[in-house]
Amino acid sequence: MQQAIIGYHRDEEGHWVAELACGHDQHVRHQPPWTERPWVLTEHGRRSRLGLAPTHRQCERGEPRDRP
Repeated sequence: MQQAIIGYHRDEEGHWVAELACGHDQHVRHQPPWTERPWVLTEHGRRSRLGLAPTHRQCERGEPRDRP
């Protein structure tokens, strides 16, 4: 399932987390060589991804929302 990114925040360890329209959160780390997301490192890059819909599984599994 896909849900649009509506915002971002940092977790307690300083990693970027995408806030999805469904109320779930999804980490969007840039951790080469396994995960290449250099767009996460700048405000412009993060803004450029607002409205895009990454695949996530929380909705499919019926998990409760992370945010109200």
